[in-house]
Amino acid sequence: MNAHKGLILDETAKYHQELRNDAPFVPGTTEIWPAGAVLDEADRAALVEAALEMRIAAGPSSRKFEARFARTLGLRKAHLTNSGSSANLLALSAFTSHLLEDRRLRPGDEVITVAAGFPTTVNPIIQNGLVPVFVDVELGTYNTTAARVAEAIGPRTRAIMIAHALGNPFEATEIAQLAADHDLFLIEDNCDAVGSRYDGRLTGSFGDITTVSFYPAHHLAMGEGGCVLTSNLALARIVESLRDWGRDCWCEPGETNKCLKRFKYQMGTLPEGYDHKYIFSHVGYNLKATDLQAALGLSQLEKLDRFCAARRRNWARLREGLDGVPHLLLPEPTRRSDPSWFGFALTVDPDAPFSRAALVDFLEERRIGTRRLFAGNLTRHPAYLGSPHRVVGDLANSDIITDQTFWVGVYPALTEEMLDYVVASVKEFVAGNS
Repeated sequence: MNAHKGLILDETAKYHQELRNDAPFVPGTTEIWPAGAVLDEADRAALVEAALEMRIAAGPSSRKFEARFARTLGLRKAHLTNSGSSANLLALSAFTSHLLEDRRLRPGDEVITVAAGFPTTVNPIIQNGLVPVFVDVELGTYNTTAARVAEAIGPRTRAIMIAHALGNPFEATEIAQLAADHDLFLIEDNCDAVGSRYDGRLTGSFGDITTVSFYPAHHLAMGEGGCVLTSNLALARIVESLRDWGRDCWCEPGETNKCLKRFKYQMGTLPEGYDHKYIFSHVGYNLKATDLQAALGLSQLEKLDRFCAARRRNWARLREGLDGVPHLLLPEPTRRSDPSWFGFALTVDPDAPFSRAALVDFLEERRIGTRRLFAGNLTRHPAYLGSPHRVVGDLANSDIITDQTFWVGVYPALTEEMLDYVVASVKEFVAGNS
């Protein structure tokens, strides 16, 4: 390592230590965030080192992260993106590619999804001219079931796109089997569930394509960032083309003739020998990440097991502490699952002598951060009121979630003292209002 660079990185580590806030937790004063990035001196040094190398576009760190993250999930290919939302857009759009011939999704085809979730699982369906088919979820797990999905399959159904709710796996084995039996594509939104397992398998390994987000609230942080993963090399190639402007060439930036036939292609009605780097086979985007993000991701990836263990431990402490509190429905892991939790959901019984809003206000006044279970019932939002969609069954539980559900944090920075204060605060409120 260059001597000056080594000195800068050493000073960066010292600078990080100087910024550390080791002030004791003060109940009611110290803010307890529901989510956030956990960044150490190695993360700061990784960012600074990438900046010193002036790696301002996708490059070596991006390729290294893609390879390591694919191995982590047991998949063959990973493609970094600028966000988890972009990852979902690319994943769904890949199934509209002409390269899939008769299997491609076409405008008007249906994609089964859930009503209670985050918009970016549903938006790509609408953005591609497809029709979302909404099903309800179960209270407690906040996931849909294979039975609900099976009921929703109709003559125009071609795909399923569902997220694991708050890190809690949906019935992935059963839903993947449904997809196989009915020749449907399965897109597995794993943005909140990295490290979770169902039937002993990592979530993200069940679908034709899976997506991950690296927004600071998630299990790994890049600031912004996401990833599309698959073991299907044909789908991976489509994802790469769509991500990289729609071009047909697979050379990395800075590579000029990896295939040794750059000037020997003839595609479309272009002349023979047209430069393959400028032949476009899809109507694509530019949704790449940068090496700065990837350098941070590589540093974060080394801590993934520790982060997941902390999330499980924190969730268990809240679950044990709140067990038996009246008027509250506590979360439950899906049967045969081992979640790497994103948050701890609480649903206030509609017949409780207090409202969800009153409990949330009480917690927020005590500096305990809360969040809604994302959009609640998406079909009730103005963005979707005029969009073509189909609803199978009622959405009664999604409506209860809209009115009665919120979640608190379990992310690794929370201490036992903080978690115990959350438990004590909830108990105090319920006892005083029952």
